Amino acid sequence: MVILTIILQVLSSFALIVLVLLHSGRGGGLSDMFGGGLGSTASGSTMVEQNLDRITIVLAIIFSFTTLALALFLDTN
Repeated sequence: MVILTIILQVLSSFALIVLVLLHSGRGGGLSDMFGGGLGSTASGSTMVEQNLDRITIVLAIIFSFTTLALALFLDTN
């Protein structure tokens, strides 16, 4: 169980790094490469950016829960 949690922790951390880098910043980001910049001036936030936000939030929750689970599993008290 601990090994599975560690694997999930590592995978979610790498995925979070990639997803945060894909987010557009002040002047646009890597999400513009995938069609995120086409309608951003007209509607404010495109569907690509909204889906990117949702996936990032889900992965952040998974990362948080695996961090807490590892803290409880590896507690030696």
